[in-house]
Amino acid sequence: MAVKAEPTFSLKDSLFNKQKVSVVAAEIEAVYPEFHKTKFVNKVVGKFPELELMDRLLWIRDCLREFLPEEYRVAAKILLESLPPPADPTLSDDDFGDFIYGPYGAFVAEYGCTKKDLSFSLAALKEMTKRFSVEFPIRSFLNAFPKGTMAELSKWATDNNYHVRRLVSEGTRPSLPWAKNVIIDYRDPLPFLDLLHADSTRYVTRSVANHMNDISKVDPDIVVKTLERWQKEKKQTAKELDFITKHSLRTLEKQGHAGALKLLGYASGEVKLAKFVIANKTVRVGQALEFSFEITSTASVKQNLLVDYHLYFNKANGKRAPKTFKITKTVIQPGETLSFNKRQPLRPMTTRALHQGKHEIELQINGQTYPKLPFDLVE
Repeated sequence: MAVKAEPTFSLKDSLFNKQKVSVVAAEIEAVYPEFHKTKFVNKVVGKFPELELMDRLLWIRDCLREFLPEEYRVAAKILLESLPPPADPTLSDDDFGDFIYGPYGAFVAEYGCTKKDLSFSLAALKEMTKRFSVEFPIRSFLNAFPKGTMAELSKWATDNNYHVRRLVSEGTRPSLPWAKNVIIDYRDPLPFLDLLHADSTRYVTRSVANHMNDISKVDPDIVVKTLERWQKEKKQTAKELDFITKHSLRTLEKQGHAGALKLLGYASGEVKLAKFVIANKTVRVGQALEFSFEITSTASVKQNLLVDYHLYFNKANGKRAPKTFKITKTVIQPGETLSFNKRQPLRPMTTRALHQGKHEIELQINGQTYPKLPFDLVE
C-alpha cells in the first residue's frame, strides 16, 4: 500500500483564501451596495495559485482599486466604513491582527501617499492598524513626508489603543524585516522609544526591544547608554525592563560587546580555560563535531557565566564567516571547575550550504574569545 505524505501547511493559503476574501467582500458590499462581490471574489481568488503570500496581498489591493470608486478618498472611506470592530483592546500581546486587512493599508500607501491626502491617509492608517498592523504602509509616508509623518507619530505614541502605540515603534524600525528602508535617521525615533519602553503591554515593549536591537547593529553604544538610563529612571517595572534589556541586546550579546554584557550581569570574567580539544579533527558532512573544555573560576566571589562558541564556516568564495552558538548561561562559584562536552551536527541546511575544507571553532566566555582550533570538513 502506498503511503501518502501528510499535506504540508501553507501559510499563504491560511492567510489568503476564498473564505477570507468573501468575508471582506461582504463587509464592503454592506456599506457600498454597488460593489460587485461575486466578480471581485472570483477575480481575486482566480489568480491565487500563481501568487506567493505578499503578492496575494498586493493583488487584492489592485483588485480593490478596480472594483471601488475611482476617487481615492471615496474608495478609502468605503474601506474604513467596512472595517470590523478593532482588535480586542483587553489583550496585551500576540495580536497582530488579520492578514486579510493588509491590502487596505497597502491601498492607502499606493494611492493616498500625496501631499494633499497626507492628513486623511495617516488618519486612515491609524484606524486600519487596529485591525491589522500597517507597519509596512507607514514607511511610504515616512519616506515621502518625514516631518509631517513623524509629527503625527509623536501624537500616536500616547494613544489609548496599544496597536497605534506599537505602530510608532514598529513602523520606524531601521531594519524591519521584509520592509522597505526608511530615510529617517535611526536616532530620530528615540524620543518615541523613551515613552514606549514604559508601556504596559508586551506587544509594545517587544517592538521597542526589537527596534533597539536594530539600532544596536549600527550604534551599539547609544543602545547601551539608553538602556542604562532607562534602568535609572525606573519608569518600567523591573521584570519588564529586564525583558526589554535582554531582547534589545541579543545581537550585542552574541558579539561579546563589553558594555552590553556588563548591563546583562556578565563581568569580564576571572576564569581559566583548560583542556579545550577537538575529538575528531576530520568531520564528514552529516556527522557532528565533538569538542570539550573546562572552565575554572579564579575569582573570590561567584560569577555569572555566558559561554558561547563561534564556528567559522567556509563560504563559496573561500573565506570564512562565523556563526554563534550558545552553550550555557550559568553561575560559577569561587574555585569551581565546570566541564563541558559538546556535539555540533554539521548538516546542510536551506539557510546555509556546507563547503569542504578548513573550518575553525572559537570559544567565547563573557565576551572574551580564546584561540581558535581548526578542523577539516569532508564529504
